[in-house]
Amino acid sequence: MQAPDVGAANGGRGLSPGPPRYLAGVPRAYTEQELDAAIDALTSRQRFREAEAVVTAAAPKLQRVLAEALETGGWFGEAHEGEIHKAAAAPAEEERLTALRTLLAEEARMGMMVGVAVGWALAEELRDTNEED
Repeated sequence: MQAPDVGAANGGRGLSPGPPRYLAGVPRAYTEQELDAAIDALTSRQRFREAEAVVTAAAPKLQRVLAEALETGGWFGEAHEGEIHKAAAAPAEEERLTALRTLLAEEARMGMMVGVAVGWALAEELRDTNEED
């Protein structure tokens, strides 16, 4: 059974019932303290270097997956192009700079969120592969 998509319409009643899709492959719910501890562990230089080495080796393929996910999600579509043109065409320099800074920050946030989702999905694929062996 497939988990409901986050944000899917439910007859005008808001989000779909059941667990959010992003939790579908998680074996259990993690407490905020557990999540904070795991995030804090990533600040360890050695642990982060190990993860960075793995990601660096896989970067070209991961970059392609990220670009495809952003493209599929419509991020680089007409709306994005419209925002670029709007920022570039702002009459005052300070307004252009503000619009460009905002656009860059939004792109970075979107890229990070999609990147995390890609990483999560990759971890699930690797876990599923290990379970099959």
